[in-house]
Amino acid sequence: MTNPTTESFLRLLDIMDDLREKCPWDKKQTIQTLRQLTIEETYELADAVSGENWKDIKEELGDLLLHIVFYAKIGTEKGQFTIIDVINGICDKLVARHPHIYGDVTVQDEEEVKRNWEKLKLKEGKTSVIGGVPASLPATIKAMRLQEKAKQTGFEWDNKEQVWEKVEEEIAELKAAVEARDAAVAENKEILQAKAEEEFGDVVFSLINYARFLQMDAENALERTNKKFIHRFTQMEKKAMQHGKNLNEMTLQEMDAIWNEIKQQRQDQ
Repeated sequence: MTNPTTESFLRLLDIMDDLREKCPWDKKQTIQTLRQLTIEETYELADAVSGENWKDIKEELGDLLLHIVFYAKIGTEKGQFTIIDVINGICDKLVARHPHIYGDVTVQDEEEVKRNWEKLKLKEGKTSVIGGVPASLPATIKAMRLQEKAKQTGFEWDNKEQVWEKVEEEIAELKAAVEARDAAVAENKEILQAKAEEEFGDVVFSLINYARFLQMDAENALERTNKKFIHRFTQMEKKAMQHGKNLNEMTLQEMDAIWNEIKQQRQDQ
């Protein structure tokens, strides 16, 4: 009796073959044209995960699986690899990087697993522990990944108090850089603006590091704030319209009063 999982996967492969042969749109696609669509699908999955919307998570996982099969189909057509190569490749990698499961290595906890993972990647030919972080990752996620990977080498603070001291140090440096920019003559402002921006980046990077020590996801925390701002701002627009006004016709004090009203309603829920 055929395994239901196998049947479903083979059905998807057959559909992909049909689409590639018979559908004008699918026939035209290349790995380059799929790239942006794949990024979009990944973000749609991320949105579903952030909202813990399991119905959407299931749907978006299906969309991403289609993209994996699509890339593998094009790879086969180009004589580069097949879907079997893709699956066997990840299976081999997982076995090789989990010697505590498939070998005789003993580990104490998840942190040791991650340290071993990075050591094994270096043995496979990677030149740097942080070399595998994609250049095109969003900056917040990239900072998190860089810090997590650097941690595996022991390059890490001992406690969150030390990290907060670093945050305060970076904030002081940012304030000094901004004051220097504001006091500078015109011809020096561009250089000092770049310096202030660099110091601002240091503040954000250190705050992301602090979030790690609090066992928080900095990207998720910021996205929650984005969603909260969107909700409050759109509610403020609606309330202004109920009073027959647009926001640009109101004073900052009037808008702030509505904002605080909306904020209080949210806290009371």
